[in-house]
Amino acid sequence: MNRFSIIPCSLRLPSIGSYAELIESNGRDRLFCQGKKLHAHLVTSGIARLTRIAAKLVCFYVECGKIIDAKKVFDEMPKRDISGWVVMIGACARNGYYHESLDVFREMNGEGLKLDAFIVPSVLKASRDLLDQEFGKIMHCMVLKCSFESDAFIVSSLIDMYSKFGEVENARKVFRDLSEQDLVVFNAMISGYANNSQADEALNLVRDMKLSGIKPDIITWNALIAGFSHIGDEVKVSEILEMMCLDGHKTDVVSWTSIISGLVHNFQNAKALDAFKQMLTHGLYPNSATITTLLPACTTLANVKHGKEIHGYSVVSGLEDHGFVRSALLDMYGKCGFISEAMILFHKTPKKTTVTFNSMIFCYANHGLSDKAVELFEQMEATGERLDHLTFTAILTACSHGGLTDLGQKLFLMMQNKYGIEPRLEHYACVVDLLGRAGKLVEAYEMIKAMPMEPDLFVWGALLGACRNHGNMELAMIAAERLVKLEPENSGNGLLLSSLYANTGSWGSVVRMKKMIKKKKLSRVPGSSWVNTV
Repeated sequence: MNRFSIIPCSLRLPSIGSYAELIESNGRDRLFCQGKKLHAHLVTSGIARLTRIAAKLVCFYVECGKIIDAKKVFDEMPKRDISGWVVMIGACARNGYYHESLDVFREMNGEGLKLDAFIVPSVLKASRDLLDQEFGKIMHCMVLKCSFESDAFIVSSLIDMYSKFGEVENARKVFRDLSEQDLVVFNAMISGYANNSQADEALNLVRDMKLSGIKPDIITWNALIAGFSHIGDEVKVSEILEMMCLDGHKTDVVSWTSIISGLVHNFQNAKALDAFKQMLTHGLYPNSATITTLLPACTTLANVKHGKEIHGYSVVSGLEDHGFVRSALLDMYGKCGFISEAMILFHKTPKKTTVTFNSMIFCYANHGLSDKAVELFEQMEATGERLDHLTFTAILTACSHGGLTDLGQKLFLMMQNKYGIEPRLEHYACVVDLLGRAGKLVEAYEMIKAMPMEPDLFVWGALLGACRNHGNMELAMIAAERLVKLEPENSGNGLLLSSLYANTGSWGSVVRMKKMIKKKKLSRVPGSSWVNTV
């Protein structure tokens, strides 16, 4: 008889060790429903609170991807050893619960437990993905205090974190301070250079790496391909591919995905589609990352024919049900104007994730269906699905486009106070646009002045558009002048500012601005349309 079917309703396995073994089996085989029944049995029999059993239950829920359930069991544990903290912090970080990961770490720190080397990479990952530079640097100090700076895995995590922050110099210092660099550390630094548009530095480091007797692996070469693809250097990419072959490595799915990503990033969308076809002719099968990377090419071209072909391929290959692929398909159909297809695809999705919800809310927002966006946001919140910074960007966009000023301001505060999400530039741009459309121009300008970071083009652009619509030339000139400083090579900003000067009778400024445009030889980019229909 199958023992899994009888344990929850019998006491035939009284041994704690047997229960622990059974929980492990359920987790290893992802038998979630079976494990839940066993958990219920253990609760009613009073065994679930035993430290060993509770630790196994935490691991079971983590294995099944149920991080919230794992956290509930963890919080109820009467005694937690360091291994439990390692599992919980790591699980949160790996599954995108970055705030929760840092909160659990703070709780552990508050209990006076000694920092464990296995915890550090998870905390650094959470800090990296949250772009929490302050906490990341605190962790770096703790690493030095605990003498973990010679641990290659921790050093790689630090390099990765600083690279994600854009602080390449700090990443380089961490790299150089390590007495003996291995392949993993070299790859982390090479990727750091590549991801920060310093592909030449990455290539130089590969040469240094070879001189030190360390042979590059496929990860090294793919990092170089990604770096040169990102900056649009197709000649160098070809050279890297030749060098890679001479070194005894063949291109893989990651190599081609990096090439496609670079082409899409540099608006070479037709070439990206060709690269996808070449990949297939080489006998390589795209994965979910490839499809997710390629679909924006169809979005930019507004060519739903190619998008539908890729959708068909993802169905045949079994990739359609992958969360990020499904979300990219939603985004593609929405941006190509096929809102009905996007809605059908969303409702057919059996397990809706944060990413899926975000894509559909964006889809509604960008088509002016603000009420539907708000309704879906409330549904998402009710299901307990995790809300992230993109969720609020989407719903704030919907509020802005729908004129829902009060609701938008309320959600902006809720994002910070209830969900602990610090506003990013895109959130401020949405709220400035929201206030501007409502004619609250002074309030929008005051918000910009109070921002904790420097406003970007989108923030000032939102204010400028609102000022022109509502006839506030004074604030419009302030916004236009900031745009000219931020983007001096864009003649459109200069011509717009010149026009504003003319409207106010400031002819001297008009002459100066036109001379500046002529001197810099700025020209306007002619408009064009890439829209295709089916």
